[in-house]
Amino acid sequence: MKNSIVKYAGILFLFLLTIASTAKAQIGTEGSTVLRKIATKATAEKEVTPDIIYLSVSLKEYYLGGNMKKKVEIKDLEKQLFDATSKAGIKEDDLTIQNIYSYQYNPDKKKKEVDFLQSRQYRIKVTDLSKLNQILDAVDSKGIQNTSIAEYDYSEKESVELQLKAEAFQKAKKTAQTLAQNADSQLGDALTINDNSNLSSVTFRPVAAKTMRAYSASADMDGLEENSLDIDIHPMKISVQIDVVFEIK
Repeated sequence: MKNSIVKYAGILFLFLLTIASTAKAQIGTEGSTVLRKIATKATAEKEVTPDIIYLSVSLKEYYLGGNMKKKVEIKDLEKQLFDATSKAGIKEDDLTIQNIYSYQYNPDKKKKEVDFLQSRQYRIKVTDLSKLNQILDAVDSKGIQNTSIAEYDYSEKESVELQLKAEAFQKAKKTAQTLAQNADSQLGDALTINDNSNLSSVTFRPVAAKTMRAYSASADMDGLEENSLDIDIHPMKISVQIDVVFEIK
């Protein structure tokens, strides 16, 4: 009998506890307010003229008059390039070696004598475009394999990005205000702000690097053909995107 009383008392306690919990949950739900939000996004962009060029220059060894005993070595061509960039005021850190290649040279395939020629590719950061001719003219033209514009950039890019982000935020806020007014509501504070700008895309990279000076030659490097230096700088576009969530009242 005693055990039955204890058992029923326990069941009654659990029943009352369940009722109390349910009532509390209902009261909490009725007393709480749902946070009303509105999400907007906006972009801002600006075109600027690049003032930095990353120049790609490839040098290669060659034989004077096809004589395999008279080779113009890559170290001599490289020294000419380094001296030319130094005279043009380009910092040492702005000239780097990107790739090193070697290839077989055997003009007479009947002979077993085979030599290897070396080629190197350099990347030069140029901020004074008037110095380009000065640099290239100081290097043995027969040793220049090709030159091209690898990349453009803009020195004030970060400052422009900050201005555009502020502009994009104001656009997003204006859109949110318009939507809130149409919903008979008032715009509250910004709850979250996300910068979804793809900043890596603001640096202009030509799909195919523009060849500025090309050299073609026969096997013995005679009869070089040179094209004039022609630089066509296109505007680059800096774009940002801001996503904002506002409270509405």
